[in-house]
Amino acid sequence: MDSQSGKLAVILHADVAGSTQLVHQDEHLAHERFQQAFNRFGEHIKRYQGRVLELRGDALIAEFERASDAVSATLSFQLDHAEFVSCLDDDLKPAIRVGVALGEVVIADGTVTGAGVILAQRVEQLSDAGGVCISSAVHEALPRRMPFDLANLGEHDLKGFDDSVRVYRVRPKPGVPIPPPKAGIRSKPPQISRFSLGLVIVVVLAILVSILYFVFPDDPPEEPALTSRMAHPLPDKPSIVVLPFSNFSDDANQEYFADGMTEDLITDLSKISGLFVIARNSSFSFKDRQVKVRQVAEELGVRYVLEGSVRRAGNQVRINAQLIDATTGGHVWADRYDGTYDDVFALQDRMTAKIISALSLQLSPQDEAQLLKSDTASPKAYDEFLKGWELRWRINRESYARAEQHFKKALEYDPEYARAHAGLALLYMQIWQQDWHQDSGLQSAGWHRAQLHLEAAMSNPDSLTHSLRSTLELFKGRHEKAISEARQAVALNPGSAEGHLVLAEALSYSGEHMEAIYNVELAQRLDPNLPGTYLVVEGRALFDRGAYQGALRTLDKALQAIPDDTQSLIYQIAAYGHLGDTDYAGLALNQLNNLLKSDNLPPFTLSALRNRLPYKSQEALQHLRDGLIKGGVPER
Repeated sequence: MDSQSGKLAVILHADVAGSTQLVHQDEHLAHERFQQAFNRFGEHIKRYQGRVLELRGDALIAEFERASDAVSATLSFQLDHAEFVSCLDDDLKPAIRVGVALGEVVIADGTVTGAGVILAQRVEQLSDAGGVCISSAVHEALPRRMPFDLANLGEHDLKGFDDSVRVYRVRPKPGVPIPPPKAGIRSKPPQISRFSLGLVIVVVLAILVSILYFVFPDDPPEEPALTSRMAHPLPDKPSIVVLPFSNFSDDANQEYFADGMTEDLITDLSKISGLFVIARNSSFSFKDRQVKVRQVAEELGVRYVLEGSVRRAGNQVRINAQLIDATTGGHVWADRYDGTYDDVFALQDRMTAKIISALSLQLSPQDEAQLLKSDTASPKAYDEFLKGWELRWRINRESYARAEQHFKKALEYDPEYARAHAGLALLYMQIWQQDWHQDSGLQSAGWHRAQLHLEAAMSNPDSLTHSLRSTLELFKGRHEKAISEARQAVALNPGSAEGHLVLAEALSYSGEHMEAIYNVELAQRLDPNLPGTYLVVEGRALFDRGAYQGALRTLDKALQAIPDDTQSLIYQIAAYGHLGDTDYAGLALNQLNNLLKSDNLPPFTLSALRNRLPYKSQEALQHLRDGLIKGGVPER
């Protein structure tokens, strides 16, 4: 195993600006030009006493001992490259952008990582095509005699760094040549005494400590999380949150791909019975936020934090990931996965296997079977599914209409794709529940279409499929079947917050209130940052048990999380009605009617409950109706 501890160095990170567009023009020629450019860049780096650490696809990483060498090598290459591309007869002329930063570099298992690499990459993204940007630490390290024009671009908040970083653009001074490399290779150092050697070591260490102090005065690699400050006790098994992977593609429209890779990794890990995995909703609440690993761990109550990035250029895919033990602040592992989009499933499997190995997890036969399960061999179908799935999270008519088209496109590539069928079933069910099937522009949306696609998805069922089937069975009045389907969903994916919520729904409407509340609490622990939906179900279960005060407290919290939730208000009216508090019942009814009016819907009446609350017991439904009548809700 090739590994080395972190060291401080001047890091150069370069990539091809607009590589996606160039690949679309001519994929083979584009990658050939990228390789040619970086090979020439590598020669300049070597001449200036640098070392290429990694050269793959459309990115290059190198290290130097001196900031002046890194900048000189870059400017020398950029002048040479500009002349080279000017002689090309076609329009496929890759422009290289470069970032240079001072920081730690770690080489582990053949992978180059570290804060310095990430900082150089962030700085590079601020550079113009064909230009170079440097961090303030590199700027301070440059001798003032160097013939460079330095433009202060101000301070920037860079993702993954708590403190803003001042960035400078560097250009050669007009008419002044780039400083040449130092002549010759370093000669063998003269023999020195032990005393002199010791003195040199002391001086070097003092310099390094000073540099680290001034560059990173308050920013240790990772500040450990304290279990005493965690919002939730650590589970009795390994616990992890997968933060949304950053989209490092040149194309911002590839965000859906980075999100999809993150969500699929969460889903795969959630299938492992010996691992506690934070749900997608709470994980994605940290998207585009500058947060420390310690903060994430303490807020969610987990030990491990996984973070990473995804870059996609044409058919090439690169995934970077690192696993951090938040309780120690140490990196458990960091790795990079490169391949083509045609191999995307293999890339996902390799990363999942690495996490399992790093956490020393013992898989049960069922765990192994679930992880080996695959429902399509078509990368094109998978890509269309991810596009639709990303739109599914934007709960509005327009996004659902677009998601429908992507799921249908996925089925054109693979008619047996169960997840695409399940995606359509989910859309149509939610459309029916929201009354969007009328005048929505969606084709054949509604209950019937949901059932058809759900049956097709059952050819290769997963946790989502069983959850959807549970909901359908519930609204058909088949409560025992609904509970059975929900239990299968949880069995297939023990870490699925949605699975536990669906089970709680089926149990609640079936009169199993205590078990329903238990499953709600499990779902809330898996998804602690978005409790609104779970609180609605818990509040309803408490109301059905006659615990009106507890129901009101829970429903108040639900409305704080989801202010426009009509079901919470309906049960609040009924709870106040049973308690004889007609004033508060009236306030809740007015709030409900104002929400309905904003959606161009008529005021709430008892007749609106028909077919919307699938109680097994008519007595339970009448209990709700009685409370609403006491709360002042009219019959029609």
